[in-house]
Amino acid sequence: MNDSVNIKVAGFGGQGVMMFGQMLAYAATEEELFALWVPSYGPETRGGTANCSVIVAKKPINSPVFQKADRLVAFNLPSLEKFRNNVEKGGIVLYNASLIKDPGVIPGATVLAVPANDIAIELGNIQVANMVMLGAFLEVTGMFLDATIDHILQKLLGERKAHLMPINRSAIAAGRELAKNGASSHA
Repeated sequence: MNDSVNIKVAGFGGQGVMMFGQMLAYAATEEELFALWVPSYGPETRGGTANCSVIVAKKPINSPVFQKADRLVAFNLPSLEKFRNNVEKGGIVLYNASLIKDPGVIPGATVLAVPANDIAIELGNIQVANMVMLGAFLEVTGMFLDATIDHILQKLLGERKAHLMPINRSAIAAGRELAKNGASSHA
């Protein structure tokens, strides 16, 4: 990992964008890195726009703001269109290929198509699409240990939602598998 990684995660409210970002920030702190998670919501929570910025760093972070993202995770087309021009050259873009049929060209970025909704539906719960994306993200970036992610997921779900651990684990594994099999393209 570089000294600092800027990550933008964006989609509609209700797609698990915030949980995705929180998991990255919590995983960073658990692995003794510095992290900031900054949420941004549209006028509605579910169905409106939602995005978050996550900074993971080896040294203290001086500002929660960044102009260019090293990593972009787009859950829908409006989010991809809004943030596509803010990706650093050499950056990584993951997009939800279930909802985005043509991502267009993103110059200088490695692009990975992840049919997150389709995989989540195959697993039996559309709500784990964010975990499919997370698995692909983790595989492509190599950022965190599996044990760290599993521990953070357990903490976020808590006892009340502990019954959802198996499907979430399956979703992360499916995303990792997709990324391993090279569904990426270079633009």
